[in-house]
Amino acid sequence: MEHHSPLLRKFITLGRVTPDQIKAKQADATTTAELICLCSGMSGQELAEQCLDLFRVPYFDLNGFDVANVPKDLIKEKLIRQHYLLPLVKKDRKLFIATSDPTDYGAFENFEFSTGLQCEIVVVDHKLLEQKIDQLFDSSSGLSLSEDEFKEFASLDVEDEPQTQQQDEEKDDAPIIVYINKILMDAIKKGASDLHFEPYEKKYRVRFRIDGILHEMASPPNSLASRLSARIKVMSHLDIAEKRKPQDGRIKLKISERKSIDFRVSTLPTMWGEKIVMRILDSSAAKLGIDVLGYEPEQKDLYLNALEQPQGMILVTGPTGSGKTVSLYTGLNILNKPERNISTAEDPVEINLEGINQVQINTKADMTFANALKAFLRQDPDVVMVGEIRDLETAEISIKAAQTGHLVMSTLHTNSAPETLTRLLNMGVPAYNVASSVSLIIAQRLARRLCPKCKEPEQLPEEELRRQGFNDTQIKELTLFSPKGCDHCTDGYKGRVGVYEVVKITPEMSHKIMAGANSLEIAELADQLGFDNLRKSGLKKAASGVTSLAEINRVTNY
Repeated sequence: MEHHSPLLRKFITLGRVTPDQIKAKQADATTTAELICLCSGMSGQELAEQCLDLFRVPYFDLNGFDVANVPKDLIKEKLIRQHYLLPLVKKDRKLFIATSDPTDYGAFENFEFSTGLQCEIVVVDHKLLEQKIDQLFDSSSGLSLSEDEFKEFASLDVEDEPQTQQQDEEKDDAPIIVYINKILMDAIKKGASDLHFEPYEKKYRVRFRIDGILHEMASPPNSLASRLSARIKVMSHLDIAEKRKPQDGRIKLKISERKSIDFRVSTLPTMWGEKIVMRILDSSAAKLGIDVLGYEPEQKDLYLNALEQPQGMILVTGPTGSGKTVSLYTGLNILNKPERNISTAEDPVEINLEGINQVQINTKADMTFANALKAFLRQDPDVVMVGEIRDLETAEISIKAAQTGHLVMSTLHTNSAPETLTRLLNMGVPAYNVASSVSLIIAQRLARRLCPKCKEPEQLPEEELRRQGFNDTQIKELTLFSPKGCDHCTDGYKGRVGVYEVVKITPEMSHKIMAGANSLEIAELADQLGFDNLRKSGLKKAASGVTSLAEINRVTNY
């Protein structure tokens, strides 16, 4: 930018700017066009339209221009940033370029010399030109990362990553490596449970599951899809060349000298590339302690009493993502004493627990739940945990173990405690075996906690409260809260709390099971015996202000 720029001289001649204004504003502008706008009060578009009249140069609106269309062989960052010119389209030997100063003839000659093409000029809004140039180099060199971010996230280590491969990559893909590290750290800081990397035809998006709900967090350039997936696959020890089959792997990210975070990685070929989902495996979640999980006092006592028994079966049920693993691991941590031999069969092993013998299920090697269980029973066990009862054989061996002096813990994918009993019967387990071996069933869901900083009272008519399931005694002292949203939370919620149905198999319950009762009859008896179902437990959580009624309705499908 020079004082004697023809563009600047023209506007001084026209009286639109003065030398004194130029002197005062010169330090604040990076281009001649920006300086004229600062001095005259014109917008970038107004200046471009003035140039159209003064110099008979076509005006072009950059709003609808996608930088992905810039000819790849003409992306020369030094040249483009030096002269503030953006190549738009190449036709034969002609190159159309965008500029905010149609009198910068030296720049055009430079560009023609460098590209070997004849340049045709179009004038554009200088602010839009700057934005598009920044976008272009965000997408071509990698991603939008500040120098501080580059330093911060470049230092993260992936444990067991081949050093030679890592060094080769860093030469070419440093921005990709840093960007992936930044995404992983952002997810950890925000308390996400899963990360989704999703390629589409015209877009690439990154979503985090925070408190059970997916949120779009980033949209890197679509052109980087294959490089992003390749980097994640290198970190996960997966085959980069295999893009037609799903793959599973793990990442151990060292975030400090003493702390590492594990990620379980799954790739899936889709129409437009590979979708990658990462599950964050935070071992601290397994050591939270039973008091913070959200059990009502009587429910907590039932669970602890069942854990103290030398034999029997504890079943934790609920859909995927309902917190079953944390409930089981919390119980295992309570039991994890030097005098007990504890073995678990899991698919996959999510969190490593010191002092517990964990076995990874591998069906290809014939290491099924049933075969692992058979082996456990020859290893003098006290406590056995089976990741999931999926078939009759696993159910029968688990029940036999529970009847012969072992404490067995497992999960099933059912919606309620009574349905768990009928599921076992439907699998083919005899009713007398179910009645004599199962000691406790926990059905659970995870509800988002209201943010304590911004939650606000909510008024509902008494009629509506009764319809929702509150009784008259509760309604008299009831204050419900609803989400608002602030800087400390996500949409008015922060963290999650368990909602539980804990049912002990009492003698009355055993008689019902033996008599062939269905799940509705068992549910009715559980209610009579004073065991709260999921809905009642949820309403208690809403009444205590921990969560909102809307959230309880969501998780209990009301």
